[in-house]
Amino acid sequence: MIIIHFIINPIAGSGNHKINHKFLQEQFDDTQYEISVKYSLQKGHTTKLTQESIDENANIIVACGGDGTINEVASCLIGTSTILGIIPLGSGNGLASNLKISKNINKAIALIKKGDIKNIDVGCLNKKFFFSNTGVGFDALVIKNYESTNNRKLLSYIKGTLKSLNEISYDNNIKITINNETIVLKPFMVFVSNSNVLGYRVSLTPKASLQDGLLDVLIVSKLSTFKMILFCLLMIFKRHHLLKEVKSYQTKSLTISQKDSSYYEMQIDGEHKRIDDPKIDISIKEKTLKLIA
Repeated sequence: MIIIHFIINPIAGSGNHKINHKFLQEQFDDTQYEISVKYSLQKGHTTKLTQESIDENANIIVACGGDGTINEVASCLIGTSTILGIIPLGSGNGLASNLKISKNINKAIALIKKGDIKNIDVGCLNKKFFFSNTGVGFDALVIKNYESTNNRKLLSYIKGTLKSLNEISYDNNIKITINNETIVLKPFMVFVSNSNVLGYRVSLTPKASLQDGLLDVLIVSKLSTFKMILFCLLMIFKRHHLLKEVKSYQTKSLTISQKDSSYYEMQIDGEHKRIDDPKIDISIKEKTLKLIA
């Protein structure tokens, strides 16, 4: 008997989906599977539910939501024998896109039943984990403005992007140590990625891999208003590297530090986070998460 627990974010994406206990019971033969369905009611609740499922000896825990929900579930599974499943219900679904997990719920469930397991790399930021990407600067500001709309649709990302273009500031000098090189700048963006999809099939790091033991890093120095707009347009066509202010790296680790502030406004897997530490250590943990893909 395979024990599968489903942890559902009921407001993921538009909140309009058919996943509930009755639907899942119809999908899984009760002679082969024992299923349990749990609903996350607020930020942080997913972590508690996941830990309960681990204690209840679930073989597979399926995150039903976006990248933020997946992050909360997967962060609990690192170093355990429990396998992650994904039913992508979010707006961007960056990690699921990288793993070629369909947004079609029936196809995602068929993949879970098939049970092909991959071991993937995990990004580590101080004591937090990320599976798709993290960043300081413009991308973090976009996520902050996106979340303030309380509307999980593409249009909200566009509105958040336009607002962020108007609000971006270059107040703090940041020091980045990467591959024995030290860079000091006022960045437009420092973007660190484990996967090759940002969301909505947009990519800042198209060569990134979940299994190469490396992080792909994009460092973008201060941009004029014209070049900020040009960067966003080039990003759509994966040509942003043509700007001289854009530098790309691959690394196993990097450090970000600053003197002018004791905290960072960041995004981690598409969720806005405040990191109360003047120094950030980012590294890769190779093939430490088991998932179905």
